[in-house]
Amino acid sequence: MSDQDIQKLESQFPAMSGSAFAAARERVLKSGQSVLQSEHGVVYEVFPDGRRVEVKKIEPPTQFKTGRIFTIR
Repeated sequence: MSDQDIQKLESQFPAMSGSAFAAARERVLKSGQSVLQSEHGVVYEVFPDGRRVEVKKIEPPTQFKTGRIFTIR
């Protein structure tokens, strides 16, 4: 596999993983179970009927630009 092939596959990863995540979330909700979802610094439990219950406040996500070095401690 060439570097070009690998780069092409890597560029497709965000869209493919987003689709897979959305499909898994939908399957869980259709099975009658709830999912956790974070939005604007809050974690919610989301139920199949669309009801959302606040679980916990968290720090908002860190935004960064592609190519920037980000150190995790």
